Amino acid sequence: MPLLLGPFVRCRFSATLRVLWLVFAGFTCTGSEHATATLPAAFNDLLPHFLVEPEDNFIVKNKPVTLTCRSTPATQIYFKCNGEWVHQDDHLIERTIDPATALPIMQVTIDITRQQVEKIFGLDEYWCQCVAWSTTGTQKSQKAYIRIAYLRKNFEEEPQGKEVTLDQEVLLRCHPPEGVPQAEVEWQRNEDVINPGSDLNFFMTTDHSLVIKKARLGDTGNYTCVAKNIVARRKSNSATVLVYVDGGWSEWSKWSACGADCSMWRSRECSQPSPGTRGKDCQGLDLQSLNCTSEQCPQTVSGAEDVALYVGMVAVALCLTLLLIVVVLVYRRKKEDLDSDVADSSILTTGFQPMGIKPSKPENSHLLTIQPDLTTTTTSYQGTLRSRPHTTGKFSMTNGPLLDPLPNGSHTLHNGKLNSDPAEFVSRLSTQTYFKTLPRDVANTSYGTFNFLGGRLTIPSTGISLLIPPEAIPRGKIYEIYLTVQRKEDLRLPLAGCQTLLSPVVSCGPPGVVLSRPVILSMDHCSDACLDNWAVRLKKQNYEGTWEDVLLMGEELVSEPYYCQLEAETCRLFTEHLGTLALVGESLHMGAAKRLRLVLFSDAYCSTLEYNIRVYCMDDTQDVFKEVMQMERQLGGRLIDEPHILLFKDSYHNLRLSIHDMPQAHWRSKLLAGYQEIPFYHIWNGSQRYLHCTFTLERLSLSTCELTCQLCVWQVEGEGQSFSLDFNIAKDTRAVDAEFLLMDISASALAGPSAFQIPYLIRQKICSSLDAPCPNGADWRMLAQRLKLERHMSFFASKASPTSLILDLWEAQHFHSGNINQLATVMADIGKQEAMIFLVSDGEC
Repeated sequence: MPLLLGPFVRCRFSATLRVLWLVFAGFTCTGSEHATATLPAAFNDLLPHFLVEPEDNFIVKNKPVTLTCRSTPATQIYFKCNGEWVHQDDHLIERTIDPATALPIMQVTIDITRQQVEKIFGLDEYWCQCVAWSTTGTQKSQKAYIRIAYLRKNFEEEPQGKEVTLDQEVLLRCHPPEGVPQAEVEWQRNEDVINPGSDLNFFMTTDHSLVIKKARLGDTGNYTCVAKNIVARRKSNSATVLVYVDGGWSEWSKWSACGADCSMWRSRECSQPSPGTRGKDCQGLDLQSLNCTSEQCPQTVSGAEDVALYVGMVAVALCLTLLLIVVVLVYRRKKEDLDSDVADSSILTTGFQPMGIKPSKPENSHLLTIQPDLTTTTTSYQGTLRSRPHTTGKFSMTNGPLLDPLPNGSHTLHNGKLNSDPAEFVSRLSTQTYFKTLPRDVANTSYGTFNFLGGRLTIPSTGISLLIPPEAIPRGKIYEIYLTVQRKEDLRLPLAGCQTLLSPVVSCGPPGVVLSRPVILSMDHCSDACLDNWAVRLKKQNYEGTWEDVLLMGEELVSEPYYCQLEAETCRLFTEHLGTLALVGESLHMGAAKRLRLVLFSDAYCSTLEYNIRVYCMDDTQDVFKEVMQMERQLGGRLIDEPHILLFKDSYHNLRLSIHDMPQAHWRSKLLAGYQEIPFYHIWNGSQRYLHCTFTLERLSLSTCELTCQLCVWQVEGEGQSFSLDFNIAKDTRAVDAEFLLMDISASALAGPSAFQIPYLIRQKICSSLDAPCPNGADWRMLAQRLKLERHMSFFASKASPTSLILDLWEAQHFHSGNINQLATVMADIGKQEAMIFLVSDGEC
């Protein structure tokens, strides 16, 4: 027997080297048409049997899988996949000797790639088996099935929140996303894994639902269904379980002694048990009284003084009744004599300043110059607007609730700021049935009283406003309208799969108000504004509190009650139906990105060795930034650098934050790891629109005040931003207010002409001039093109006055930065030289 040179000999066949000879323990490894080995005569009568057979496997992402066959004794082994022989060049052969039996062992391996499996995807399952030969015969191994592993994003059924009483059974359903291999499921409560083996009050069913056998107060929390396999790990939306305790009444106390009023009483308390965690209070009386019997009651005798008292009280009551009747009669007579029409033409042109734009045809003598009312110097109208005699004292409504009218049926119309008490309005509003769920956040609520002249509501420093165009409110109607931004603790917008909230949740109302034409709701959004990357939907909360899709961006129909223009950072929504609205985006591929605003804060004053830097990662909308600024003001923080914008993609990669390049001789970081990390799903579909990480630094001496460092924020395998910090922590200790450069000091409510750039009468003349089609195209269509609004031509054309909608949109876009001269120039380019001053006759068209 030849000398054994090693444990095994490995032969790899190739097309260029056809024959390899290697003598090893009497065997020959050859690269001819078949890989064969010469067996000793003693083994010629043995059939090969398999020591290792190929097993089922999964391809994860693009990583190939390896299949192995090992047989003894065998002269050759080949793989067959889906009925076809695998090329000999793709086999890797190893030969060894079994030291116990001296039998030759042959092992063959092949690699299977994702591309090979995908070729037959949908036709059949991909399988492989190996065939071993000996001089006596052949043997086939078991089939091994190769599948591409995956795990879908969306849960087929997610758990729903519940409110349950103590000791009640709770069932939380969960159907995990489709996946290969099938996903394993675990449950978490407040991010902690639930182990039914250690807590027997929990039980997991075969269909992955979680059962809480008897709800305990400690079981209150956020429950999340987690699905995972070898590819990925998915989390459902959290379901809040609230365990409450209804109150019970204690036993009645003993009856008290009979009092001077011939009554006695007894009481009981709601303490067995006391109501807990939103539990119901006890039902029934907690105090009960009973008349005493004549024997127990102390007798009192009424004298002549009591009789005189009763007679006097009756006389006063009669006098007050007669006086009230007289006042009502006088009021009604005066009311009939008053006229409710507003005829002061100065209110329609307030704020108008003539412009020196010359007409392109000065020789045309038929141009009518509109002279402004130079005697009008005031900017507010203090008139009283009352209902017409044939109308009722109540608001007419066809559907939905409406606020009660102001006292006396009269309403004061202000052409300017509305300075009523916001707290009083919110308190009064919350008493209405539908509005009891609205937040009582005066700082983030705006309201006003409006009539047919329209107006504007703005929530300062949030980018949220509501434009009520002229004639949107029917003549003869007066509406009290509100605008508020909802905070996360007020309500939860359900999101699923790849969905993410792109805008604030805004409420305007009251719902059910009858409008003659659309109002325009403006609010920020944080998408990359590329509709090729997104399916953007407008959602509205109905009366039952559930959310409905009312609009898919890019597929708007002019017949629908909602229409939207999506700008780079702002959404303009046309609607005649007020309510609670929000923009939700669903990414169509991993290129979809939302804008995050990165903001750095530190303590305004530091007297210890420790120094904290807080990094906020928030949706890039003004309302979230305002909320963070208000919170930091309470914490005594200060802004230490300009905000940066980061595009955060739907790539399932987390956000990482790290700090570098600190002077080691003076500072050190107390962070144990090299970086901090915010999970992807917390940012993409989390319930909070801003998250933050804190870097705790330590200076080696209290005299050290200069801090220089680099703070980096980046998405794994994505975009990043870097802050270069160099400042003195002992200086510039101003609070947040001083650095809030975006503070909006404009009035939150404007009624009448002061809310618009274009005076009312001028606007009416422009509409009458451009609404009628012109053969040369010098009409509203050219105005839309000049203002880059041609995408909405079909929407404008569907309305009675297309020009008025275009001017409404211009007013909504340019309220703070509008240049009316620029609009006049556009009008001149169209050939309409009225440009707020002149009126072209119908004959020129």
